[in-house]
Amino acid sequence: MSTPVPPAAPAHDTPDHNALRAQREHKLAEYVRRGGVAYPNDFSPTATTAQLAETYADPNVHSQQALHDSPTPVFKLAGRVMLLRAFGKLIFARVQDGHGQLQISISVDGSGAEVFGLFNDCIDMGDIVGVEGVMSRTNKGELTLAVQKFTLLTKGLQPLPDKYHGLADVEARYRQRYLDLITSPETRQVFVARSRAISAIRHFLDERGFLEVETPVLQIQAGGASARPFKTHHNALDLELNMRIAPELFLKRLLVGGFERVYELSRNFRNEGISVKHNPEFTMLEFYSAYGTREDAMQLMEEMLRHTVQQVCGSHAIPHGEDLIDFGPAFTKMTMREALLNLAGFTDAELEHVDGLAAAAKAKGVDVPQPLPSYGEVFQLCFESLVEKQLIQPTYIMDYPIETSPLVRQIPGRPGWTQRAELYIAGREHGEFYSELNDPQDQRSRFERQAEQAKKGNAEAMPFDHDFLNALEVGMPPALGVGLGIDRLAMLLTNQPSIRDVLLFPLMKPKE
Repeated sequence: MSTPVPPAAPAHDTPDHNALRAQREHKLAEYVRRGGVAYPNDFSPTATTAQLAETYADPNVHSQQALHDSPTPVFKLAGRVMLLRAFGKLIFARVQDGHGQLQISISVDGSGAEVFGLFNDCIDMGDIVGVEGVMSRTNKGELTLAVQKFTLLTKGLQPLPDKYHGLADVEARYRQRYLDLITSPETRQVFVARSRAISAIRHFLDERGFLEVETPVLQIQAGGASARPFKTHHNALDLELNMRIAPELFLKRLLVGGFERVYELSRNFRNEGISVKHNPEFTMLEFYSAYGTREDAMQLMEEMLRHTVQQVCGSHAIPHGEDLIDFGPAFTKMTMREALLNLAGFTDAELEHVDGLAAAAKAKGVDVPQPLPSYGEVFQLCFESLVEKQLIQPTYIMDYPIETSPLVRQIPGRPGWTQRAELYIAGREHGEFYSELNDPQDQRSRFERQAEQAKKGNAEAMPFDHDFLNALEVGMPPALGVGLGIDRLAMLLTNQPSIRDVLLFPLMKPKE
């Protein structure tokens, strides 16, 4: 019988851990001494656990007696040993592949004394094996592959976490995601769902004539959003570069070039704090369509999310925390001003001027910085502090101040306000929607205002992009633009509380 598995894999060498490792190394050497090959690559499975479980699922058709009287073909199955139980001359184990688990049995009578002894003496939980045998059922009716011979494909020199508790330490789950994936089917399903969501989004946009493109990650200027970039250096060109914070300005260049519908699933990098909603490295969907408006973008997003939720979750209503989020009805729409009046209790008079707005905000507990920022910045701060968390069902907030929307078309007849909307679900922002600015003179003045902000010390101010301005002067068609946070969408679809739960390898500070 194999060595019992300890409660958790030690993070560093200890006497017990070193002894277990030495024992496993000895078993590998013993396997080779008896004629086996260490770490071979000549075993080809002919079936998966899921295929076998589905084919032989019906115990009435494939009963113990029927499988005994009419032996199945010999199947070759590969996977990791997740459980070992020995009963004298019989060993039961569970083998896990990328599709599930299946019980296997190794016995002196069925496998032969030599195969049984080799398995018993050399195999541990965590090893990857290739087994060959026929299907059977135990006396209790459990479907089991009766092994005739096996191959040790990979020796697990490190013990796995305890099968009942997995990786109890949340930080260890993030640092050693491979162990989390091995021991937690729930974790694997989170990332399967994330992948299916991205596939559904791609299918939706491809079907509507959008072209998937790729734009630079390394950029001379990091534009398209208000954020602090990561910086790097290109040695051959002796050039300081920035990691992309958004693909927006390059995607708009493609509109200028004549691609009328484009999208990118982009990996972006922002040198900002880490929270349950933020990771410095994250995935965004951005798409642009010529001759579309913000309202068209909102309608398109509503259809896309409804499609994606149905494809991934099988329903338009999904649980998230203590709430049931329903994507079936039409999404709610309100302006940011209406939200402040109706959900935060401001009056029309308090929303007139920055001083009165700041005073009313402080009275409501909002931490307003000093000296006072612009009216638009205080206005949006009030919304984010007082309203955002109230928006549980899908809700569009529309009409943002120009100070916080430097790339968005203004609302005709309302100077200082833009045709921007954001989608809020479960108390947090998930996407942004624009009627895009294509007036080069207006864009120039906004870049100049951002440059002034940078001179005053705003590290997140957008740089003046002369080439993008040149592209606008060549002529960009009026267009809609959309940005959707893929990581936050994955959190929503899989009912996860933290962005790290939907990132396979979230950024972690190294241990000393």
